[in-house]
Amino acid sequence: MTFKNLFIEHELSPEIEAWIKEEVDEQELRYRAVSHDMDNLASMREKWYQEFFDRITTSGFNEDGDAKTPIKPEHLPVKPEGRNDQVIWKYGIDDE
Repeated sequence: MTFKNLFIEHELSPEIEAWIKEEVDEQELRYRAVSHDMDNLASMREKWYQEFFDRITTSGFNEDGDAKTPIKPEHLPVKPEGRNDQVIWKYGIDDE
């Protein structure tokens, strides 16, 4: 067993397999709903990112106690071209 592959083979009763399938289906539905909502918030999220960057470049971030250190604009992260924010949900080891 490798560190990444933590699966231990075992037998499951048909009832448990049915329950797991039902749970996975419900999780998939929730994932799609969350992913859809995240896609709809994309423009708002860009505004929130900019507000956060404005705040840490002017007011700074909390370094120690009440001491705040401003971040220089050239030290802010840059979003890679063509990359979208995404909801990640991974289960199992099927695609490793």
